[in-house]
Amino acid sequence: MKSKLLIAVIFVTGALILLPSAASAQEGEPVVVDEVIAQVNDGVVTLSQLKRELKERIETLKQNGMTDAQATAEVEKHRPEMIALLINEQLLVQKGKELELTQKIEDEVNKRMLQIAKEQNLNMQQLEAAMQAQGIVPAEIRQTMRTEIMKQAVLESEVDSKLFYGSSVDELHKYFDAHRDKFVTPESVELSEIFLSLAGKQEASVKTQATQLVDQLRKGADFATLAKAYSERGKETGGKVGLFQVSDLRPDIAGAIKNVKAGGVSDPLKSDEGYQILRVDVRNAGTSTPTFNENKVREAITMERSPQAHDDYLQGLRDDAYIKVASAYRDAVMPLLKIKAEFIVEKSGDDKKAPEKKKGKLLGIFPKP
Repeated sequence: MKSKLLIAVIFVTGALILLPSAASAQEGEPVVVDEVIAQVNDGVVTLSQLKRELKERIETLKQNGMTDAQATAEVEKHRPEMIALLINEQLLVQKGKELELTQKIEDEVNKRMLQIAKEQNLNMQQLEAAMQAQGIVPAEIRQTMRTEIMKQAVLESEVDSKLFYGSSVDELHKYFDAHRDKFVTPESVELSEIFLSLAGKQEASVKTQATQLVDQLRKGADFATLAKAYSERGKETGGKVGLFQVSDLRPDIAGAIKNVKAGGVSDPLKSDEGYQILRVDVRNAGTSTPTFNENKVREAITMERSPQAHDDYLQGLRDDAYIKVASAYRDAVMPLLKIKAEFIVEKSGDDKKAPEKKKGKLLGIFPKP
């Protein structure tokens, strides 16, 4: 009850979260902590959240070659869309809690953090210390992971699984007959690698080492043993990388293994980062004849229909939610939410007397006077 009362106060006080702080104000004096952009049921989207998202998008564009000014200008064009995405995120997280997924998600976060630590040959305390040394706040990383995993879990549970199991056998066969080209078997390979980095090294010496390792492997040396001894990534798996469709491989990798039989290794392959030695563990020949496989047909249907199904599901969450966007952002954001209002609440009225939607939910659309 207290949290709902606090959130109700947020907008009355001008879309600012106001809390007393003994350290920076006299007793009873309010201190601005954050600005609320939107109220979503009993949760909020804040300006600090938006700024973090915008900053991440800017950094991504800069890594792709844009200047800081170009990246900032491009991201600013999409500020309303980012707010709408954060509102959707709030709704999915709230739905996940309603579905009692919280503990499952926390277990998955812990599992992934432990995996990261293991890959770096660190324990959790050492991993967190390494993060802090790089200016990364472990608690923020965990929260980001919680949110992302929760969003995925809700959509998988509420949308994707229903799509996957929703078609009858007759419908599956009709889909297969109409999309036979999707069900041919492409050529695939299972690959392992030994990777030698160029960072801080002379290229000639790295190339020489790679050539020597290839020679040892072709004379019968064990690949996994050499990978654990020399590779600078994937040591814990003995260099195993995974299964790939040949058509999905980078052209240089596909070329390097083109004539390598199962069990054989490629010549050293140079990239910007270093040298790779690739072993073809298994080679699976493709076929142009389509084959009916129930699970693969269900997967194809799910992949084709899930984008629209996700949009429809989110629209349903928005239609049933109490969403109130602060006046500075309302005109740009509300059209993106596509909420069909059954009642419009006048801004000059008392919120407590506002009419309810027929489903018993209150829609917080407050037009300017």
